[in-house]
Amino acid sequence: MKVTLSALDTHESSFTPLVVIELAQDVKEETKEWLKNRIITKKKDGVRRLLTSGIVVQVFPLHDNEALKKLEDTWYTRFTLKFQPIDRIRGYFGETIALYFGFLEYFTFALIPMAIIGLPYYLFAWEDYDKYVIFASFNLIWSTVILEVWKRGCASMTYRWGTLVMKRKFEEPRPGYHGVLGINPVTGREEPLYPSYKRQLRIYLVSLPFVCLCLYFSLFVMMIYFDMEAWALGLHEDSGSEWTSILLYVPSIIYAIVIEIMNRLYRYAAEFLTSWENHRLESAYQNHLILKVLVFNFLNCFASLFYIAFVLRDMKLLRQSLATLLITSQILNQIVESLLPYWLQKKHHVRVKKKVEALKADIDATLYEQVVLEKEMGTYLGTFDDYLELFLQFGYVSLFSCVYPLAAAFAVLNNLTEVNSDALKMCRVLKRPFSEPSASIGVWQLAFETMSVISVVTNCALIGMSPQVNALFPESKTDLILIVVAVEHMLLALKFILAFAIPDKPRHIQMKLARLEFESLEALKQQQMKLTAENLKEECREGGKEKAP
Repeated sequence: MKVTLSALDTHESSFTPLVVIELAQDVKEETKEWLKNRIITKKKDGVRRLLTSGIVVQVFPLHDNEALKKLEDTWYTRFTLKFQPIDRIRGYFGETIALYFGFLEYFTFALIPMAIIGLPYYLFAWEDYDKYVIFASFNLIWSTVILEVWKRGCASMTYRWGTLVMKRKFEEPRPGYHGVLGINPVTGREEPLYPSYKRQLRIYLVSLPFVCLCLYFSLFVMMIYFDMEAWALGLHEDSGSEWTSILLYVPSIIYAIVIEIMNRLYRYAAEFLTSWENHRLESAYQNHLILKVLVFNFLNCFASLFYIAFVLRDMKLLRQSLATLLITSQILNQIVESLLPYWLQKKHHVRVKKKVEALKADIDATLYEQVVLEKEMGTYLGTFDDYLELFLQFGYVSLFSCVYPLAAAFAVLNNLTEVNSDALKMCRVLKRPFSEPSASIGVWQLAFETMSVISVVTNCALIGMSPQVNALFPESKTDLILIVVAVEHMLLALKFILAFAIPDKPRHIQMKLARLEFESLEALKQQQMKLTAENLKEECREGGKEKAP
């Protein structure tokens, strides 16, 4: 890379850039001059268009090394059990990322009661399913209460940050949105316009069939996994050796790895399709992407468990598969998301240092090294993957933990390391993202609540299938089904009553918001009264002038 950045010139060594803009190699000088003028005049429109056209390759803010070092010292460099510096994270990365780390910390602490209660259930009487009724009932209440309590904690945080009552501003078209140039009837600005019917055709004639095809392929792979399980079980029954008993876990491990690979490949395809649908707003793009990915990930990760539980009715295999899927996915995520990128980044850092030492130019080598190093860092694509990992983890714990009570304990152990690995990833592996204000975790709150509703149905069905419950209805299975459905409806009603009874905002926050609204109305009244008085005075003056001879 040639040293062409003006910030590196010796006569401008006092200038410290905050944001780096990388241009394509064949950009003309007049384009660079035009872009510089647009930045000086604070016109954001130009950067978006250049990103769409490919003239600008990437735009990212540089890390503030001094502030980053202070944040790291209080965050993850000392491996001790402590609360995260959420306010400091918010000050450096913005509200959206701070809310993710706040939710990760809260969810980890919320899992501890489940882990503590689940431990004795694991140690005693595996096949005694009637004891799991209490555990499953606690699971149902737990999954509801933690989500409602999180809303209150989230409201307290965002009120302190000043984003709780943040109104959505009019969104600009997202980079990559294309169409015929025209005048937007709302803003009156010139921008690309794309007919809505074309987007709908792409969604329903291409994206939807593709998603259905992927779901079918996922089920096909699942049936191959069950064939492998049957083969391993048959081999073990024939020989009965220790090696074949270990072999029983191999199909589940292979399937867990295949699931992770399929999830990541599908993610790339879903991003391509959603981008090809040409959504104008970033929020619409994210909603369609989240819907595609959640549907596939849910089926891909949980279909085999539902099949084992309700078709094969093999609780031993269900425990084995759940444990293998949960532990394998956690190990793979830690390696792929943090350890491997950090190792590659360290190797790249060594190469950059050698280039800087070989430069021997009279420039600010430290700044040059930082720019080159961060330019090659990975780009943080948002909190989507982070929340998705927690969503799937929540599913493993809430859906089937009555069969495998250790699920919560493994989730706690994973999240304790996840906090530090994600912090390392944000500070040392990825480029610093632009901060984004946020009032909540958005659509993920609804996703978690939907999963908790599904967990009610699943746990009730598992309890209804237990031998102890079936023994109570030896003659009529219809009565058993009706009672299970009735209990399920009662628990769902209890769940919604709890959600309604626990306010989303603490009382003191509600009072402060009400006072703010009252003060705003009072200020508006005072302004209106002042304006009315001035108008009356003006009318009196005009009337006096008319009466004067």
